[in-house]
Amino acid sequence: MSSDVGPDGQHGTDDPEPDAAVAATTEPDDAPAAHSATMTPGVILLAATPIGDAADAPPRLRRALEEADLVAAEDTRRLRALAARLGVRVTGRLLSFHEHNEHERAPELVRAAQDGARVLVVSDAGMPSVSDPGYRLVRTATDAGVGVSVAPGPSAVLTALAISGLATDRFCFEGFVPRRAGDRARALGALAEEPRTMVFFESPHRLAGTLADMARTFGADRPAAVCRELTKTYEEVRRGALAALAAWAEPGVRGEITLVVAGAPPVAARAEDHVDQVLALTDGGARLKDAAATVAARTGLGKRELYQAALERRG
Repeated sequence: MSSDVGPDGQHGTDDPEPDAAVAATTEPDDAPAAHSATMTPGVILLAATPIGDAADAPPRLRRALEEADLVAAEDTRRLRALAARLGVRVTGRLLSFHEHNEHERAPELVRAAQDGARVLVVSDAGMPSVSDPGYRLVRTATDAGVGVSVAPGPSAVLTALAISGLATDRFCFEGFVPRRAGDRARALGALAEEPRTMVFFESPHRLAGTLADMARTFGADRPAAVCRELTKTYEEVRRGALAALAAWAEPGVRGEITLVVAGAPPVAARAEDHVDQVLALTDGGARLKDAAATVAARTGLGKRELYQAALERRG
């Protein structure tokens, strides 16, 4: 993920006056800030919380905690502890909002926003709705025409991806690996040829087994990184092949785990694997030379190579 940054747009002292359209939208220096308040009444705000180090909390989260009329927290005790560490006093009503009650709570939060309340939603760590409660709430809110906004912040997914040393240009987040052996085998099997870098969450007591299963499915030498206790005092990142990491984790690992696995390497195309496509086109009336050219354009293989392989198949 990347973005292009353009010039700063500042005018020098010799620049002409801005045109009328621009001048009409320019505020004087002494005008009040347009967004001095963090929260807008009637809008649900999803706010990211620190994944370990409370110092990572952005100022906007602090203000939102102070301004909210209703704070929906995954664990209210943890939220109170975070507020205490931040030196913030939560004056709004505090409501539990977790995976087991999201279905029932979502309409209540939407109604509160419809009544003009400033509703703040936080999870224990990171961004709500990313492997945490929030997805159903956003769907319920948007279906009801209630606005939803986000206060961005720490993310275990992006933090692990950035520090893993693996490719970051294309990646996917797969959440937690299924617990049951059969479900896990099917889920990993479906990802065996995934070319993008994959990010997973995993519990420490299942990590060794998951790494071993990945080594069997993805290949023992597939590169990966185990990111443990990110941003915390005992942060650790172990990089290596899946089989080696599984052996390292076997004695036991503690802490919050984010697992990053390299995508599948590209498989070199072989002419003999695509001869059936060439012959299917000839069966449909195409000349062999034209059929070989069509399949070559699809696969990147050479026309002559495909033509010769098709001739040999025909005998």
